[in-house]
Amino acid sequence: MNQLVEAFLFPKTSLNERQIAKAFNKKTVLITGASSGIGKEMAFLFANATCHLLLVARDHERLDEVKRVVEQKQNATVSIYALDLRDESAREHFLHTIQKETDGIDVLLSNAGLSIRRSIYESLNRFHDVKRTLNINYEAPAAIVMSMLPLLEKRGGQIVNVSTINCQLPPMSHFAAYQASKSAFDTWLRSVTPEVKKRGMNVTSIYLPLVRTPMIAPTKRYEKMPAMSPEQAAIKIIDATIKQKKRYEPWWLTFAKLYSSRKVSL
Repeated sequence: MNQLVEAFLFPKTSLNERQIAKAFNKKTVLITGASSGIGKEMAFLFANATCHLLLVARDHERLDEVKRVVEQKQNATVSIYALDLRDESAREHFLHTIQKETDGIDVLLSNAGLSIRRSIYESLNRFHDVKRTLNINYEAPAAIVMSMLPLLEKRGGQIVNVSTINCQLPPMSHFAAYQASKSAFDTWLRSVTPEVKKRGMNVTSIYLPLVRTPMIAPTKRYEKMPAMSPEQAAIKIIDATIKQKKRYEPWWLTFAKLYSSRKVSL
């Protein structure tokens, strides 16, 4: 039954290898959160393109494995950067390195993130939950975009923010730190979009539903809930990137917004 519900809620999008190879030929693509889940699947999709991938994540061993799999196809070249983007000094060193080693970026796929589901009454002595979600979901991507803008402008590049449908819905109980931090970057990026577009760049916002990634594993209630596969999420993101869409969201989100607003008003 769950498979039928998922097929209804998350209709598949298909991309063939030629589309990707043509769209990203000789392009430089930076992906954060690239060692697992959606980020890893996006990297695999680029394996048939003659492009340069800059992959960023904390786990060097997993990044190295992604690099090995991608480069087996002998089309894409891969550079990996293992660091915790919440570490400001490590992040600054990484950004400085990119500035020195790269003469331009065509696509920035901002995908790294952290989700926390916890009652406020279980968080009274855990203010670090607020700080660490804010750091990875807002501060880090904002810092990366600000640093990368000159490199993106050189190529008439594209910023793609992998966000969540929570940013489009009323606030949800138990997700205060997560939803606030994701909404902060979403608002920040939408605010700078007009300025960025004047300089010849594009911005795409991706509002994903629940995706079955390692990030949701600690929440047991998600095990039986309908969820998009990371492979299909990656395809949706790359499809929206190729078409330079302003946004992607599930077809049913409009109805969810209406239901949520009605429920709040009651």
